[in-house]
This record gives sequence, structure tokens and C-alpha cells, in this order.
Amino acid sequence: MAPSGEPSTWKALGELSSLGVAMVLATIIGLAGGYFADRWLRTSPWLTLLGLGFGIVAGFVILFRSAKAAERAFDDDD
Repeated sequence: MAPSGEPSTWKALGELSSLGVAMVLATIIGLAGGYFADRWLRTSPWLTLLGLGFGIVAGFVILFRSAKAAERAFDDDD
């Protein structure tokens, strides 16, 4: 494992700590998109639920991609 003061360690820590924010933003953006599409097309609540589902899925895609990138970076350090 790399020393705690090494820049790559701090970079990895910063990327992983931003995951929570990215997941919440993806969910909110999907929910808002569905909500406004529902108001525009008068299909409430179906597009809101669909947008929420897409937002949650997008958040987990971000999570899995970041975890995979962190794993690759950790393996490269060894």
C-alpha cells in the first residue's frame, strides 16, 4: 500500500468520497426530469417513477465504475 502522503492516495480518497454526492445528484436529476415530463405530458405519476428508477440505476452505475477504477488503481500500485 502507498504511503498516506502520496498524491495518488489523496486522489483516490477524493474520488471515492464524491460517490455519495454523485449518487444523490443522479437520483435527483432523474426524479426532476420525470416530474417535469409528467407535468408536461399529464401522465402523472408514471414518468416520475420511471425517472426515479433511471436516476437510481445511474447512481449505481457511477458507484460500480468508480469502484472498478479504484480497484484497478490499487492493483497498479502493488
